[in-house]
Amino acid sequence: MSLIAPIQQTQRTLVIGGARSGKSGHAQNAAIASGLPVTLIVTAEIRDAEMQARVDRHRAERPASWTVIEAADSLPGALREHVRPGRAVLVDCVTLWLSRLLCDAPDELEAGCDALVAAVRDAQGSLWLVSNEVGWSLVPEHPLGRRFRDEQGRLNQRLASVCDSVVLVAAGLPLMLKQPA
Repeated sequence: MSLIAPIQQTQRTLVIGGARSGKSGHAQNAAIASGLPVTLIVTAEIRDAEMQARVDRHRAERPASWTVIEAADSLPGALREHVRPGRAVLVDCVTLWLSRLLCDAPDELEAGCDALVAAVRDAQGSLWLVSNEVGWSLVPEHPLGRRFRDEQGRLNQRLASVCDSVVLVAAGLPLMLKQPA
């Protein structure tokens, strides 16, 4: 049984899971299954060779026909500009956006999260948001790590509340947590 829901005019889906859980692949397959042209909004900033290798791998794995928007620091604005009927928009990922905001502009964290939640809530189109579930592991040793874990958990809850669907992916297997009414 597939957990890729048939597409509606407006469908906001949060896809969460741990590292290497298959969440990005699930969201990509859902966007492809929509039959709509896909816009991928990426949030990674390349700051080292390891991140460059990850980005290169993701580029090689996605269809060349996708429109790619880089929005490391402007995710709410990118959503407002690109989510519209007749297009599938995939954000990969909310976690990298939040971590950049927390590290580079901590004074803007609350306003940035508020703006993101509002942009998702107001989105009129097909939207998949990929985000990490980071609260199921050891308590981070460093205060910044603990704050990040807490902020990510709070943001995931807020996004889940404004999304129509929430899918948890573990070991490549999707589990529907919230379905459209």
